[in-house]
Amino acid sequence: MRLCRFDDDRLGLVIGDRVHDVSAAQEEIRRRYPYAMQGDAVMAALGEWRWQLEEMAKRAPSKPVAEVKLLAPVARPSKVMAAPTNYAKHIAEMAARRDHKPPKISSNIGEAGIFLKANSAVVGASEGIPVRFPERRTEHEIELVVVIGKAGTDIPAARALEHIAGYTMGLDMTVRGPEDRSFRKSLDGYAPVGPWLVTADEITDPDDLRLTLHVNGELRQTADTREHIYKVARLVEFASSFYTLHPGDLLFTGSPAGVAPVKAGDVIRAHSDAIGSMEIKVRAHGPR
Repeated sequence: MRLCRFDDDRLGLVIGDRVHDVSAAQEEIRRRYPYAMQGDAVMAALGEWRWQLEEMAKRAPSKPVAEVKLLAPVARPSKVMAAPTNYAKHIAEMAARRDHKPPKISSNIGEAGIFLKANSAVVGASEGIPVRFPERRTEHEIELVVVIGKAGTDIPAARALEHIAGYTMGLDMTVRGPEDRSFRKSLDGYAPVGPWLVTADEITDPDDLRLTLHVNGELRQTADTREHIYKVARLVEFASSFYTLHPGDLLFTGSPAGVAPVKAGDVIRAHSDAIGSMEIKVRAHGPR
């Protein structure tokens, strides 16, 4: 099942090239789950409500995907987590940039830990990436994103996949500079996620997915999650050893090599055969 949010916080099922509006279910779920709960109500209820969403979609009005404004597929994540390094080639790529100077933070994910991006950085494909500091280098990093579906802490790797609602794609956008990593990666719009969520049952093996990123039609990044240093289950285990994971939490799994700068006017296209395509425009910071 492919679940999206679109237009004015509406919920849809994507079937083929059309979005079927099942927002009535979202309204009912949010009524049943108190707003004060930790995490996202729709993600928490997804297992229980799945068959109802599918039945509702059969009767629901629909419109072409191309005619809706896609938002981030999760409305209320309690946190956005990200693996700093998870591909050997990306580690080598960034080490070469340092001109043999020792890194400020270890490139070993087990030593460096997982960092956080601000929830306000999360946007959908329709919202664009606002470049706040055009005089500085802003770069793209395509990543597989895990969406948590069931709360847990100290989750063993053997049970980790049971806590996953689904998968989507994300761009860990980064402005380069001397500030703390989380600070530079948390600008408004610097965590685009989408185009929708694909439920976990449709992804046979999250550790065997291919992702690509093009900028203005030029291939910049190619990722194969088989090359992850920490596989998906290990990442969930690692994250949950420090945090309680809640429904809707987003876990960026790390970028491959090929990170490069973008500027206002560029168009980024992220693609995975298992998930879909997300096209997002880079724009100048300011009112749209």
